Amino acid sequence: MSPVPLSPSDPAAQGVDASGVHAFLDALEAAPEIEPHSLMIVRHGRVVAAGWWAPYTPDRPQLLYSLSKSFTGTAAALAEAEGLLDFDAPVLSYFPEFEADITDPRSRALRVRHVASMASGHDHETLQEAYARDPVEPVRGFLLVPPDADPGTVFAYNQPATYTLAAIVQRVTGQPLTAYLRPRLLDPLGIGEAVWRRDRTGREIGFSGLHATTDAVARLGELYLRDGVWDGERLLPEGWAARAAHPRTPTAGAMGTADRDDWDRGYGYQFWTSRHGYRGDGAYGQFCLVLPEQDAVIATTAATEQMQRYLDLVWEHLLPSFGPGPLSGREGADAELRERLAGLALPPAPGRAAPPGPAGHRDAAEYRAADGTGPVRAASVARDARGWTLSLTGRDHDDRLDLRIGEPGWAVAGGPVPTAVSGGWSDTGTLAVEVQFLETPHRLAVTCSPADGTVVSRWRTQPLHPGPLTSLRAPRDSG
Repeated sequence: MSPVPLSPSDPAAQGVDASGVHAFLDALEAAPEIEPHSLMIVRHGRVVAAGWWAPYTPDRPQLLYSLSKSFTGTAAALAEAEGLLDFDAPVLSYFPEFEADITDPRSRALRVRHVASMASGHDHETLQEAYARDPVEPVRGFLLVPPDADPGTVFAYNQPATYTLAAIVQRVTGQPLTAYLRPRLLDPLGIGEAVWRRDRTGREIGFSGLHATTDAVARLGELYLRDGVWDGERLLPEGWAARAAHPRTPTAGAMGTADRDDWDRGYGYQFWTSRHGYRGDGAYGQFCLVLPEQDAVIATTAATEQMQRYLDLVWEHLLPSFGPGPLSGREGADAELRERLAGLALPPAPGRAAPPGPAGHRDAAEYRAADGTGPVRAASVARDARGWTLSLTGRDHDDRLDLRIGEPGWAVAGGPVPTAVSGGWSDTGTLAVEVQFLETPHRLAVTCSPADGTVVSRWRTQPLHPGPLTSLRAPRDSG
């Protein structure tokens, strides 16, 4: 059953100036370093603007990366409310089988609230260390990495901290995160498909890997904006939203780069403090912005390494568009904005629909990666009665992806790995295509050169989860 849509409204009726949204869209289109995929703006509980850049669509879940953490923190809050989890309890108390192995006093002093707030005492990311110390059980590996300071005194963005929080929730509830959240959060909010990446232990990893729609992100933000109340029903404990948003440990300078104003404001329980309001965020521009002063939520998905730049554009253009009351005489502007949002699209790559030369020329060709770099090891192009197919072979021999090419615009294909392909042949016979993996933020550029029989491939944004090309999708067959 499809979820019931959030109630729409004209922007002006909710005090939102459409010109500010236009300015934001203009700024995104003028920023080559930002590839937007979706945008939802909710004001006073009503959707005033929603758009997806084709080939992305509203009903397709997308990898949220670290925005997954905000759902994990929500699961921990629910488990606490049910008496299954204590934020002040030692982490080790939930894993008594590790008692004899964990001897470092700081690791033994680690509390649930410390891992929930990225304040484990480590001053750096420990993911690789944790897996190196125990490749089979990441929680044990994490606890074997001695903290650099007392827990609660320093901040470090540290994936095993959230992984451990997720592992505790799954242990005390006896369920994967999605199964636990389904009757308590996902179904009441009207969230449809939501699937989470698992690791070799069978756990949903918690710190990343959740695939859900932009609509699901907007609903979570709206729930937090309303202090856990949805449609008159309390879903989250009273006051939890304020607890989650309250910065626990200073983060200024902790991320190690300059010009990151919105990462220097503090971290709560799986939410960041922003210059305005607070947020969940994930790599490459997956955002859930909760703005209590504006009574608004902004949900986005994108592909950009310039995440601060994206937020700067939100503060510059969208924030001033929120006025104190309804605006009159804006029907035309609102209609123009709706039309623009309905027609958003990523520009397809250029190219001819077929290679140059006489019919039948080079109906099949093989290509090899000459330098050993890039995710594609080999490629082949062939024509049949239906048209042209580009077959990509990843670094593993059984990692094969077949793509229809030569169609105008974006050629969208469903199946186990939903993709969209654009591009084609140049006058010299070179084939250059862009492959959008539609359940992730990622795009792959592939160039096949007939002159030397080589294929070159590179990611526009690098996937952060290791795996073959065919793993770039929602993990529906897991578990």
